Amino acid sequence: MIKMRIKLIILLVAVLLSSSTYGKEKSIQKVIKESMKVVEAQTLSMADKLKKKKDQLPRSSRGRTDIITSDSHWWCSGFYPGTLWYLYEYKKKENIRMWAEMYTDRVEQEKFTTDNHDIGFILNCSFGNGYRLTKNPRYVEILTTGARSLSTRFRPVCGCIQSWDLDEQKRADGWQIPVIIDNMMNLELLLWASKQTGDQSFYNIAVSHANTTLKNHFRPDFSSYHVVSYDSISGKADKRFTFQGYSDESAWARGQGWGLYSFTFMYANTGIKRYLEQAKKIASFIIYNPNLPADKIPYWDFNAPDIPKALRDASAGALIASALVQLSEFVDEPLRAEYLKVAETQIRTLSSPVYLAKPGTNGSFILKHSVGFLNKDSEVDAPLTYADYYYVEAMVKYNKLLKKK
Repeated sequence: MIKMRIKLIILLVAVLLSSSTYGKEKSIQKVIKESMKVVEAQTLSMADKLKKKKDQLPRSSRGRTDIITSDSHWWCSGFYPGTLWYLYEYKKKENIRMWAEMYTDRVEQEKFTTDNHDIGFILNCSFGNGYRLTKNPRYVEILTTGARSLSTRFRPVCGCIQSWDLDEQKRADGWQIPVIIDNMMNLELLLWASKQTGDQSFYNIAVSHANTTLKNHFRPDFSSYHVVSYDSISGKADKRFTFQGYSDESAWARGQGWGLYSFTFMYANTGIKRYLEQAKKIASFIIYNPNLPADKIPYWDFNAPDIPKALRDASAGALIASALVQLSEFVDEPLRAEYLKVAETQIRTLSSPVYLAKPGTNGSFILKHSVGFLNKDSEVDAPLTYADYYYVEAMVKYNKLLKKK
């Protein structure tokens, strides 16, 4: 039995090492083209499976076929419609657009959500991509209403959008105005709404939140805390800790991805140079981290105590790849080539059999081996809808960049 386990471990290590060179004999264009065929098969299979569940959207999966769904209020609800929109952008097939519109409409009611910050995730990935590709005028009202709902969570005392409301446990732990690094991702909706409506308040809130986060969320090495709690009277940063990472002082992998991605789009939409510099410094922390594996798919936490046996997080890898592709457009050589090299390695790795599901498996999700919330044993080593979204986004972005080049 022990010999068998050793053989299995050796085999797994060999497979993981080979995944970083997957498809090296093929151009990245061909890898993307072949992977997008799997994306289309899995995504449309999911659409067909859930078409009669009028208020449900895919979240994760148990085993090979069991799909875990959520209603529209779950923070991940907008990712699957967004994946459909990216597939439509790549394929331009009307049946894909039909599915994208149908599943996008399932999250419309969240435009009135004011009890959490995730409205940006929910609406921008779905209606935001839909409007970008179709200019459907109906989507404008939905997105701007959602931006106003999100703005109600802005707390002028600290200059941030409050992430979560407080329950008894959080109050007992001394939380007052909790702000998580994930919250940066919602600012893209506000920036869009400001440009669309001319309402400067959306822009001001986004910039205030970004500036305050830049000041208080990052360590000297440019890794990020997961949560900062602000004092409700003074507005000062009161506590810094983690909710989903290994420890308060560890670098939770997906959290580093949220920071990289969000400061990149903050620069893209505002032209404020300090955001570009911050994105570059976060990228350096990730790329040069001694605990980043050769295949560039990070462990779930850069400081997980059981590295190299720690679980990998495909969702963090996909998120970082997408961010690096966009960031590459704002820097000169050789930095541009370096970012694209890492992103290409991540796309190749995620497109290998280790991570990319075979059509008809994995509950119709695209990627395997993500880590949702390890400390709560929730969605561990499982497919996740946002892993699929950022993987497809990364490939579509990279493909467009290659065509432009």
